[in-house]
Amino acid sequence: MARKPQNVLVMPFRRLTEMRDEYAVFRRADDPRNPFWQGVAGGVEDGETLIEAARRELREETGLQSPLARWIALDARTTVPATVFKDADLWGAGTFVVHEYAFAVEVFGDEDIVLSHEHSEFRWLDFQAASKLVRFDSNRTALWEVNERLARSRRG
Repeated sequence: MARKPQNVLVMPFRRLTEMRDEYAVFRRADDPRNPFWQGVAGGVEDGETLIEAARRELREETGLQSPLARWIALDARTTVPATVFKDADLWGAGTFVVHEYAFAVEVFGDEDIVLSHEHSEFRWLDFQAASKLVRFDSNRTALWEVNERLARSRRG
């Protein structure tokens, strides 16, 4: 199936206590000489909505598929040069950037992450550690936003 010039980023989180959250970050397996960490990311297929793509990517890359999960559409957005993607030639010469839309999803304690071939490992980390580990500013911004949303929800 062809993909749109759109991407989704999913930042899984879990609530450990009323005051403590953790975020899952994933080590890419593409290039073992140049590994990097990020959230779940992937393309939007033709005919898919953004949230459908986010759910599919999460399921494909982590095995997580809880239909009751709490999803949060984040305000965080970024663009990525179209030439980074193998489908860039299909989009035509007028497509210079791919828009990335961020989401957060709550993972519950009884759900296990099963990695796809795209990742070699994952870690649950607090906000500060996850922010330091991820490679891309877009991931740091999405992590900050979900962390801030969770903190504000505690304050009422």
